[in-house]
Amino acid sequence: MSYETVKWEQEGAFGRITLNRPESLNAWTEEFGHELGHVVNERAADQSVRAVLLTGAGRGFSSGADLKAGFSPHPEDGMPDVQRELHEVYHPIIAGIRRLEKPVVAAVNGPAVGIGCSLALACDIVLAAESAFFGLAFVNIGLMPDGGSTLFVPAAVGKARAFQMALLGERVESARALEWGLVNEVYSDERLMPEAEELAAKFAAGPTRSYAGSKRALNQMIYPQLDDQLALEADLQHALARTEDFMEGVSAFVERREPSFKGS
Repeated sequence: MSYETVKWEQEGAFGRITLNRPESLNAWTEEFGHELGHVVNERAADQSVRAVLLTGAGRGFSSGADLKAGFSPHPEDGMPDVQRELHEVYHPIIAGIRRLEKPVVAAVNGPAVGIGCSLALACDIVLAAESAFFGLAFVNIGLMPDGGSTLFVPAAVGKARAFQMALLGERVESARALEWGLVNEVYSDERLMPEAEELAAKFAAGPTRSYAGSKRALNQMIYPQLDDQLALEADLQHALARTEDFMEGVSAFVERREPSFKGS
Protein backbone atom coordinates (compact mmCIF):
# COMPACT_ATOMS: atom_id res chain seq x y z
CA MET A 1 0.00 0.00 0.00
CA SER A 2 1.30 3.45 -0.91
CA TYR A 3 0.56 6.53 1.19
CA GLU A 4 0.01 10.17 0.29
CA THR A 5 0.24 11.78 3.73
CA VAL A 6 2.49 9.43 5.71
CA LYS A 7 5.88 7.85 4.97
CA TRP A 8 6.84 4.38 6.17
CA GLU A 9 10.46 3.24 6.05
CA GLN A 10 11.99 0.15 7.60
CA GLU A 11 15.70 0.17 8.31
CA GLY A 12 16.70 -3.26 9.57
CA ALA A 13 14.64 -4.02 12.64
CA PHE A 14 13.26 -0.53 13.30
CA GLY A 15 10.57 1.29 11.38
CA ARG A 16 10.26 5.02 10.84
CA ILE A 17 6.91 6.77 10.52
CA THR A 18 7.09 10.31 9.12
CA LEU A 19 3.98 12.48 9.17
CA ASN A 20 4.11 13.94 5.68
CA ARG A 21 1.91 16.99 5.23
CA PRO A 22 4.67 19.56 5.78
CA GLU A 23 2.80 22.35 3.99
CA SER A 24 0.23 22.29 6.84
CA LEU A 25 2.68 21.44 9.65
CA ASN A 26 1.37 17.89 9.39
CA ALA A 27 -2.21 18.79 10.29
CA TRP A 28 -4.66 15.89 10.43
CA THR A 29 -7.27 15.20 7.78
CA GLU A 30 -9.41 12.09 7.57
CA GLU A 31 -7.20 10.66 4.80
CA PHE A 32 -4.12 11.33 6.93
CA GLY A 33 -5.73 9.58 9.90
CA HIS A 34 -6.68 6.49 7.92
CA GLU A 35 -3.19 6.20 6.43
CA LEU A 36 -1.46 6.71 9.77
CA GLY A 37 -3.77 4.15 11.35
CA HIS A 38 -2.87 1.59 8.70
CA VAL A 39 0.85 2.21 9.20
CA VAL A 40 0.62 1.94 13.00
CA ASN A 41 -1.61 -1.12 13.11
CA GLU A 42 -0.28 -3.03 10.10
CA ARG A 43 3.24 -2.01 9.07
CA ALA A 44 4.60 -1.15 12.51
CA ALA A 45 2.90 -4.18 14.07
CA ASP A 46 4.78 -6.61 11.81
CA GLN A 47 7.03 -8.97 13.78
CA SER A 48 10.07 -7.95 11.74
CA VAL A 49 9.78 -4.48 13.30
CA ARG A 50 11.24 -4.39 16.81
CA ALA A 51 11.11 -0.63 17.48
CA VAL A 52 9.34 2.37 15.93
CA LEU A 53 10.41 5.98 15.45
CA LEU A 54 7.72 8.61 14.83
CA THR A 55 8.47 12.14 13.61
CA GLY A 56 7.18 14.88 11.32
CA ALA A 57 8.36 16.15 7.96
CA GLY A 58 9.32 19.78 7.59
CA ARG A 59 9.15 22.37 10.35
CA GLY A 60 6.86 20.61 12.80
CA PHE A 61 5.66 17.40 14.36
CA SER A 62 1.92 18.04 14.01
CA SER A 63 -0.21 21.17 14.38
CA GLY A 64 -3.38 19.21 15.18
CA ALA A 65 -6.59 18.85 13.21
CA ASP A 66 -6.74 20.64 9.86
CA LEU A 67 -9.55 23.08 10.60
CA LYS A 68 -9.47 24.49 7.08
CA ALA A 69 -10.28 21.02 5.73
CA GLY A 70 -13.36 20.88 7.95
CA PHE A 71 -15.16 17.90 9.42
CA SER A 72 -17.40 15.26 7.86
CA PRO A 73 -21.09 16.09 8.49
CA HIS A 74 -23.28 13.89 10.65
CA PRO A 75 -26.00 12.27 8.48
CA GLU A 76 -28.81 13.35 10.82
CA ASP A 77 -28.10 17.02 11.51
CA GLY A 78 -25.25 18.00 9.17
CA MET A 79 -23.12 19.13 12.12
CA PRO A 80 -19.53 17.90 12.52
CA ASP A 81 -19.50 14.15 13.11
CA VAL A 82 -16.68 14.41 15.63
CA GLN A 83 -17.61 11.29 17.57
CA ARG A 84 -17.38 9.06 14.49
CA GLU A 85 -14.14 10.66 13.39
CA LEU A 86 -12.56 10.18 16.80
CA HIS A 87 -13.66 6.56 17.10
CA GLU A 88 -12.88 5.53 13.51
CA VAL A 89 -9.88 7.69 12.64
CA TYR A 90 -8.02 8.96 15.72
CA HIS A 91 -8.56 6.34 18.42
CA PRO A 92 -7.19 3.36 16.47
CA ILE A 93 -3.90 5.27 16.15
CA ILE A 94 -3.61 6.29 19.79
CA ALA A 95 -4.67 2.90 21.15
CA GLY A 96 -2.58 1.16 18.51
CA ILE A 97 0.61 2.89 19.65
CA ARG A 98 -0.08 1.98 23.27
CA ARG A 99 -0.71 -1.66 22.32
CA LEU A 100 2.25 -2.16 20.01
CA GLU A 101 4.41 -4.76 21.74
CA LYS A 102 7.57 -2.79 21.05
CA PRO A 103 9.04 0.60 22.03
CA VAL A 104 7.74 3.67 20.17
CA VAL A 105 9.98 6.75 20.19
CA ALA A 106 8.60 10.19 19.26
CA ALA A 107 11.07 12.72 17.84
CA VAL A 108 9.19 16.01 18.19
CA ASN A 109 10.54 18.63 15.81
CA GLY A 110 8.65 21.90 16.19
CA PRO A 111 5.02 22.19 17.29
CA ALA A 112 3.04 19.28 18.72
CA VAL A 113 -0.38 20.83 19.23
CA GLY A 114 -3.88 19.47 19.80
CA ILE A 115 -4.18 15.90 18.53
CA GLY A 116 -0.51 16.28 17.52
CA CYS A 117 0.35 16.68 21.20
CA SER A 118 -1.82 13.66 22.04
CA LEU A 119 0.01 11.61 19.42
CA ALA A 120 3.44 12.51 20.79
CA LEU A 121 2.43 11.74 24.38
CA ALA A 122 0.95 8.39 23.35
CA CYS A 123 4.49 7.23 22.54
CA ASP A 124 6.70 5.45 25.07
CA ILE A 125 9.72 7.75 24.89
CA VAL A 126 9.40 11.39 23.81
CA LEU A 127 12.47 13.27 22.57
CA ALA A 128 12.13 16.94 21.65
CA ALA A 129 14.12 19.49 19.70
CA GLU A 130 14.94 22.77 21.39
CA SER A 131 12.53 24.46 18.96
CA ALA A 132 9.69 22.08 19.84
CA PHE A 133 6.67 23.10 21.87
CA PHE A 134 3.55 21.34 23.09
CA GLY A 135 0.02 22.59 23.59
CA LEU A 136 -3.55 21.52 24.22
CA ALA A 137 -4.92 24.30 22.04
CA PHE A 138 -8.42 22.82 21.85
CA VAL A 139 -9.79 25.45 24.25
CA ASN A 140 -8.87 28.18 21.76
CA ILE A 141 -11.65 26.95 19.46
CA GLY A 142 -14.14 26.03 22.17
CA LEU A 143 -13.27 22.34 22.39
CA MET A 144 -11.60 20.12 25.02
CA PRO A 145 -8.53 17.89 24.82
CA ASP A 146 -9.02 14.56 23.07
CA GLY A 147 -6.92 11.76 21.61
CA GLY A 148 -6.22 10.54 25.13
CA SER A 149 -4.70 13.82 26.33
CA THR A 150 -6.93 13.91 29.41
CA LEU A 151 -5.20 10.68 30.44
CA PHE A 152 -1.64 11.11 29.12
CA VAL A 153 -1.08 14.67 30.36
CA PRO A 154 -2.09 14.30 34.03
CA ALA A 155 -0.21 11.01 34.20
CA ALA A 156 2.92 12.87 33.09
CA VAL A 157 2.64 16.26 34.82
CA GLY A 158 0.05 15.98 37.61
CA LYS A 159 -3.21 17.74 38.35
CA ALA A 160 -2.11 21.39 38.56
CA ARG A 161 -0.19 21.44 35.28
CA ALA A 162 -2.78 19.30 33.48
CA PHE A 163 -5.51 21.81 34.30
CA GLN A 164 -3.18 24.65 33.31
CA MET A 165 -2.53 23.08 29.90
CA ALA A 166 -6.17 22.15 29.25
CA LEU A 167 -7.83 25.37 30.42
CA LEU A 168 -5.30 27.92 29.17
CA GLY A 169 -4.14 26.21 25.97
CA GLU A 170 -0.74 27.86 26.21
CA ARG A 171 2.49 26.73 24.63
CA VAL A 172 4.78 24.58 26.71
CA GLU A 173 8.25 25.15 25.33
CA SER A 174 10.69 22.23 25.21
CA ALA A 175 12.68 23.25 28.29
CA ARG A 176 9.54 23.50 30.39
CA ALA A 177 8.21 20.25 28.89
CA LEU A 178 11.37 18.54 30.14
CA GLU A 179 11.06 20.14 33.58
CA TRP A 180 7.40 19.07 33.82
CA GLY A 181 8.01 15.50 32.67
CA LEU A 182 6.17 15.71 29.34
CA VAL A 183 9.35 14.63 27.51
CA ASN A 184 12.37 12.45 28.29
CA GLU A 185 15.13 14.50 26.67
CA VAL A 186 15.67 17.75 24.76
CA TYR A 187 18.34 18.06 22.05
CA SER A 188 19.49 20.75 19.69
CA ASP A 189 17.51 20.75 16.46
CA GLU A 190 20.52 19.31 14.64
CA ARG A 191 21.00 16.47 17.13
CA LEU A 192 17.37 15.40 17.52
CA MET A 193 17.14 12.90 14.66
CA PRO A 194 20.59 11.31 15.13
CA GLU A 195 19.82 10.81 18.83
CA ALA A 196 16.35 9.44 18.09
CA GLU A 197 17.67 7.07 15.44
CA GLU A 198 20.39 5.84 17.79
CA LEU A 199 17.82 5.13 20.51
CA ALA A 200 15.44 3.37 18.11
CA ALA A 201 18.30 1.22 16.83
CA LYS A 202 19.25 0.37 20.42
CA PHE A 203 15.68 -0.73 21.15
CA ALA A 204 15.57 -2.74 17.90
CA ALA A 205 18.66 -4.67 19.02
CA GLY A 206 17.39 -5.17 22.55
CA PRO A 207 15.26 -7.79 24.36
CA THR A 208 11.97 -7.37 22.51
CA ARG A 209 9.92 -9.59 24.78
CA SER A 210 11.22 -7.79 27.86
CA TYR A 211 10.13 -4.46 26.39
CA ALA A 212 6.72 -5.89 25.51
CA GLY A 213 6.22 -7.19 29.03
CA SER A 214 7.23 -3.90 30.60
CA LYS A 215 4.96 -1.96 28.28
CA ARG A 216 1.97 -4.19 28.98
CA ALA A 217 2.45 -3.97 32.75
CA LEU A 218 2.98 -0.19 32.70
CA ASN A 219 -0.09 0.26 30.49
CA GLN A 220 -2.12 -1.67 33.04
CA MET A 221 -0.76 0.45 35.88
CA ILE A 222 -0.88 3.91 34.27
CA TYR A 223 -3.58 3.68 31.59
CA PRO A 224 -6.02 0.92 32.66
CA GLN A 225 -9.05 2.94 31.50
CA LEU A 226 -7.70 4.09 28.13
CA ASP A 227 -10.68 2.89 26.09
CA ASP A 228 -13.19 4.36 28.55
CA GLN A 229 -11.37 7.69 28.60
CA LEU A 230 -11.25 7.86 24.80
CA ALA A 231 -14.99 7.14 24.67
CA LEU A 232 -15.73 9.86 27.26
CA GLU A 233 -13.63 12.39 25.36
CA ALA A 234 -15.50 11.54 22.16
CA ASP A 235 -18.91 12.01 23.81
CA LEU A 236 -17.97 15.37 25.32
CA GLN A 237 -16.20 16.59 22.18
CA HIS A 238 -19.15 15.62 19.99
CA ALA A 239 -21.44 17.81 22.11
CA LEU A 240 -18.98 20.72 22.11
CA ALA A 241 -18.74 20.58 18.31
CA ARG A 242 -22.43 21.57 18.25
CA THR A 243 -21.98 24.75 20.25
CA GLU A 244 -21.93 28.33 19.03
CA ASP A 245 -18.57 28.79 20.74
CA PHE A 246 -17.01 26.08 18.56
CA MET A 247 -18.35 27.66 15.37
CA GLU A 248 -17.02 31.03 16.52
CA GLY A 249 -13.66 29.51 17.47
CA VAL A 250 -13.16 27.90 14.07
CA SER A 251 -14.26 31.05 12.23
CA ALA A 252 -11.87 33.15 14.27
CA PHE A 253 -9.02 30.71 13.59
CA VAL A 254 -9.61 30.74 9.83
CA GLU A 255 -10.01 34.53 9.81
CA ARG A 256 -6.97 35.02 12.06
CA ARG A 257 -8.76 37.06 14.71
CA GLU A 258 -9.55 36.73 18.40
CA PRO A 259 -12.69 34.67 19.09
CA SER A 260 -15.66 36.13 20.96
CA PHE A 261 -17.02 33.30 23.08
CA LYS A 262 -20.52 33.52 24.60
CA GLY A 263 -20.57 30.32 26.64
CA SER A 264 -23.26 28.80 24.44
